[in-house]
Amino acid sequence: MILEFSVGHWSKSAPPETFQKIGKKWEWAGWWSSLVPFVITAYYVIVMAWCFAYIIYAIDLRWGANAEHFFLTTFLGVTEGPMTIGGISIPALLALIIMWVLIFIILYKGVSRIGKVVVITVPLACILFVLLAIRGLTLPGAVDGVSYYLTPDFSRLVDVNVWLAAYAQVFFSLSLAQGIMISYASYLKKKSDISNNAFITALADSGISFLAGFAVFSIVGYLALMQGVGIESLGISGPALTFITYPTAISLFPVAPILFGILFYIALFTFGLDSAFSMVEPITAGIHHKWKISKEKTTGFVCIAGFLTSLIFVTGSGLHWLEIVDHFISDFGLVLIGLVECLIIGWAFQISKFRLHANDVSDVRIGRWWDILIKFVVPAILIFILIMSVYNLIVTPSNYPWWALLLGGVAPCGIIFLLSFVFMKLKGKTEAKNG
Repeated sequence: MILEFSVGHWSKSAPPETFQKIGKKWEWAGWWSSLVPFVITAYYVIVMAWCFAYIIYAIDLRWGANAEHFFLTTFLGVTEGPMTIGGISIPALLALIIMWVLIFIILYKGVSRIGKVVVITVPLACILFVLLAIRGLTLPGAVDGVSYYLTPDFSRLVDVNVWLAAYAQVFFSLSLAQGIMISYASYLKKKSDISNNAFITALADSGISFLAGFAVFSIVGYLALMQGVGIESLGISGPALTFITYPTAISLFPVAPILFGILFYIALFTFGLDSAFSMVEPITAGIHHKWKISKEKTTGFVCIAGFLTSLIFVTGSGLHWLEIVDHFISDFGLVLIGLVECLIIGWAFQISKFRLHANDVSDVRIGRWWDILIKFVVPAILIFILIMSVYNLIVTPSNYPWWALLLGGVAPCGIIFLLSFVFMKLKGKTEAKNG
């Protein structure tokens, strides 16, 4: 994060132009890091659309006594496999349209409006999670849920899949290797404290996630007690936790289940909205700067393209495609970009320049050890993670056929990579005039 903050603050540019300043031949890396979060947004925004729909469904606890059937069948109409497209979920489609309209409204006026939105949404979501955590901790069985959440199983530290999941989560949660932090840092004031901002951002993100764990697992413990089952037998990850396990628990609340259901999905929605528009900003900024298209037109074009890309995820096969694309982008895309960033900035440029740049404006100064981390330690770890990801992909049986993985996972990654070079080769407005 210090690296991306330093690079963005130094360049005062979008990711493509930033890497072009590092070296003209590296512009593609900036486009790559901008296109990947755009693809992530295409499926991430549908999860936010589900949250938006569930804010409304929580008003009358629409999911009833069988939250699983409601989510998978009534709401999404999930088919048996990715190639069975099925019908379109109209509620999900309408919510998806609202999401992309909101993203456009927030982004088209530039960073000033982004700041105004975040000032409201982030504190609101934090307050709501505090309220949910307090409510959850007062429920019977909450202690068991919190104990399950906090009790470590040190034997899992030798499981490479745990480390793969952890790194994917850190990259995703902190918006690393997605061009986002480079874009946002480019807007920082000249004397903004880089190191301190990085520490605050990372610690705040971890703290909020830690708090959210209490809000979730206290209520999961309550559900396990009410149903007389072990916590591990409940769906406690992915969409199952958010749209099946949690709604089931909310329905069993002795007091104000509707209120806490609405608060939970508003909290998720506000946090998710912040993430969604932040992932669109790098590509809009890159196009805006290179071709001098107005921010309004650029944002509109990108949002329309994103909406059209998202349409596959409102079909009955959408949940299947979401799982496939997310697996490849998270396990390969983000880690690869992080590795490329370290190699380009660490070896094709003078890495100490960014360390000195950060130290010039930071109270917390970083030493030469940071250069060693960026040049040697981090790349070694990321290479190991990539190798293990490929190994797991080969040896671990998948729920989906190979052609579905090729179509929904390998193909998007390859197309993004090729588009990065296409965008680099296209002449920008200034380049065209000079030519």
